[in-house]
Amino acid sequence: MLRIDRLTPTLEWLTIDRPPANALTYDLLRKLVDRFAELANEADAPAIVLTGAGERFFCAGGDIGEVAKRPDIAIPRMHAFHRLLVEQERYGAPVISAVNGYAVGAGIELILHSDYVVASENAQFGFPEINNGLLPAAKGMRRAMNCIGRRVAEQMLYTGELVGAAKALEIGLINEVVSLGELHDRAREQAEKLRAKDVYLFAAIKRTLTDAESMTDDEMESRTIDDMAAYMNRSETAAAREQFLRRKAK
Repeated sequence: MLRIDRLTPTLEWLTIDRPPANALTYDLLRKLVDRFAELANEADAPAIVLTGAGERFFCAGGDIGEVAKRPDIAIPRMHAFHRLLVEQERYGAPVISAVNGYAVGAGIELILHSDYVVASENAQFGFPEINNGLLPAAKGMRRAMNCIGRRVAEQMLYTGELVGAAKALEIGLINEVVSLGELHDRAREQAEKLRAKDVYLFAAIKRTLTDAESMTDDEMESRTIDDMAAYMNRSETAAAREQFLRRKAK
């Protein structure tokens, strides 16, 4: 199941709660897709903290048993998972992953598409698909290459080996490591910190980070000018610039 907890108007907690390993089924994926889409349509979209129930698993990936019982569900489920990564990537407010254990397969792809990742000391990360007769989503593999570099991504994808939290921090897969007891408080603190930024500017940065790889120089120039034309006329950004100038004048 998917647990939805709206903690404040600008913060929502989404918990993958499917014992024992928080594996993703087709129905659970569709619920996640629908929730991201619903929140994206809110006028003042909240920050999202994504986590798993329990202390051992953030998400163990897709439910292999579901595909074994219903081979016909494999392709629709992959469509749904790809859609979830797209929704997560395009979501204009911060998405924080609070990794409370194993984040493997689809689980690591969820954190790769988050804006900030806090992991507990017992967290483990990897792409075990090659050892289980499966493949990761192409979108997840591309994001891995962009986030941690081609050689490191190749090592993880080709071998299926897992890395611990300290190594994940070293290679740039995650942002910070805390104790399991501190995990939720730290994730909430970071979500609130990022959500306090100008949401228009945050969304614009996120959109360009997503699109830049495939954009031409002319397209990047147009994006820069279009975004500037929009934010220069906003009262919020004008107030921030005025505040900066007052600080500088002191």
